[in-house]
Order: sequence, then C-alpha cells, then structure tokens
Amino acid sequence: MCHFAQTSSTLSFPKICNIFWRFHHTTSSHLCSCSKTVSDEKYQDPFQLGRKDLKNLYEDIKKELLVSTAELKEMCEYYFDGKGKAFRPMIVVLMARACNIHHNNSREVQASQRSVAIIAEMIHTASLVHDDVIDDANSRRGKMTVNQIWGERKAVLAGDFILSAASVALARIGNTTIISVLTQVIEDLVRGEFLQLGSKENENERFAHYLEKTFKKTASLIANSCKAVSILGCPDPKVHEIAYQYGKNVGIAFQLIDDVLDFTSCANHLGKPTAADLKLGLATGPVLFACRQFPEMNAMIMRRFSKPGDVERARKYVLQSDGVQQTTYLAQRYCHEATREISKLRPSPEREALIQLTEMVLTRDK
Repeated sequence: MCHFAQTSSTLSFPKICNIFWRFHHTTSSHLCSCSKTVSDEKYQDPFQLGRKDLKNLYEDIKKELLVSTAELKEMCEYYFDGKGKAFRPMIVVLMARACNIHHNNSREVQASQRSVAIIAEMIHTASLVHDDVIDDANSRRGKMTVNQIWGERKAVLAGDFILSAASVALARIGNTTIISVLTQVIEDLVRGEFLQLGSKENENERFAHYLEKTFKKTASLIANSCKAVSILGCPDPKVHEIAYQYGKNVGIAFQLIDDVLDFTSCANHLGKPTAADLKLGLATGPVLFACRQFPEMNAMIMRRFSKPGDVERARKYVLQSDGVQQTTYLAQRYCHEATREISKLRPSPEREALIQLTEMVLTRDK
C-alpha cells in the first residue's frame, strides 16, 4: 500500500475498489494518528509562510506579458487579478525553501526558483483559458470566462500568448534540464485533454484511464514544478524524486477532492456550476465508484450522459452511493503518500507547512 501512488495505473478498477475498502477499514486509525502528529507540531500556515516569496507575484506575471494590443493585454491579464489563492506557486516556493534547507541550510529562495513559481502559474492559467474554450464554460472563479466575453477564437490566442510568455521566462532561466522538466508539463496537459475527450468501454480500464488523465491534466504541473525547484536548489537526485512524488500525490489528491466538490458544493461557493463534469460527459471518481453499486450507470457513462435526464439520474445515484466517500478515501491515501515522501527531508518550517498543506487539500470546500 505504501507504493500505491506509483502502481495504481496497473490495477483494475475492481482491485482498486477492494484495496480501498480494505484500506479504509484497516488503516484509517493509522491515517488519523498521522494527521494528529502533524497537528501536534507547531502549526505552519502554508499561505502565511509562502506570502513573502509570492509578494508582487501577479504584478511580475503581468510584466512577462509584454502586449502592445490593449484588447489582448486585457484578455491575458484577466485571470491574474490577485484574487486566487496562488495554490501552485505557493507549493513551489515552499518546496524550494524545504529543499534549500535540506541541502545546505539556505533559507533564501533563489531568483530562478521563484521564476519557476511564476511560470507554473502562467502555464496553469493558459490551460484554464483553453479548457474553458473546449468545455464552452460560462464561469470561472465566480466571473465570466474569457471565451464568453471575447469569443472562442480570441480566447485560444490569449491562452497561446500566455504559454509563449511562460516559455520565454523559462528560457531566461538558462538551464536545459529545467526547460526539459517544465516543457513536459505542456505535453502532459495536451495528452491529458485527449484522454479526457476519449473514453474506455472496458469497465476495468476506466479507473486507470481516469487516474492517468488526472495526473496529466492536474498533477504533472505540480510534480514537475516541485522537481524543477529541487534541481535548482539541491544536486541530490533522491531529493528531486521526493519533490516530484510529493507534487504528484498532492496534485492527484487535489483533483480528486475537486471531483468530489462537483457533487457536494453549491455553485456560488465553488465559483463554477456544479455537476459540471456530468454535463460535459465526464465520469470522475465519484461516478466510477458509484457504478459498482448502480451498474445501470455503465450505459450512461458510455453515452457520456447525453440522453435527457442522464445528468440528474447520475447525480442522484452518486449521492445515494458511497462514491463521494470512496473518492475522499482515495484522496486521503494520496495525501498520506505525499506526507510520507516529504517527511524524508530535513525538518524545517517549510516542510511542516507542506505536510499541513495535505490536510488543507482534504478539508477544502471550494
């Protein structure tokens, strides 16, 4: 079970379900004790600790978006309004500090490491702009999407421009290894989107397909950004792997909880419509788990919830099943693995904040 995160893609869905059923009923007390240990330490608020390194983050991003056309400038800066939590850059700067301290007790974030945090947020935001076009989304973070205001064609170009600006900033770091690590993120985003557009007829392959898509679309950015700052701060490949595995496991857990919130949170709180994934024809974790108790959902999954009433029926089945709970247990497992990995680094406030972050991922409500 310790190595579940590395091997899950090879397991069939029934095996995954059975493992997690056994895991929850045999090791939940162990998870609770792990969580308690963290809470007993001096509490480290990740957002408070990372604030110093993220000061002027959005202003610095806007400086990277050197746009002469007023309309394109407004579109590119639309989501960089400073109202987000900057979740990804915050993880990156905390990981940078944790790795620097582990290596030589340096408590400063290098300029190149902070650049990685900026680039990560730019890549993430460009992917949101493109996703909203693909999904024909109306709202994002509680306001209208770029594609709704300026149209799909211009939105695609704005996303492309943000990506190109991120690439220029990446080239400026001047490290070919870092360029290789972070361009992998862009490749994964594209491959993940293709995985999402496809579907698996074989019920046993669906969950592996879902987890692979989740890694590529969400977790790869966090995993590879963490790896990049560890490479810049420490020469030890073992540390690079720790940083990568932490980011990978937290990233997957983050998306699993996101998929849970799509069923349990109200639209106003979430900042986007609920049951959005079902409306897009997507079968996420709660649906795949619910399918075991309600096999009639298989037909709905195959037709991507396209018949009238499918979305409402599927949502009802999910809420009547243990799909939400099982997906939450799965996220808990990934967070436990992330904690296990980061705990290999030398103790530091930043390491403790990264551990604390795994609890925040599990308990967030939007």
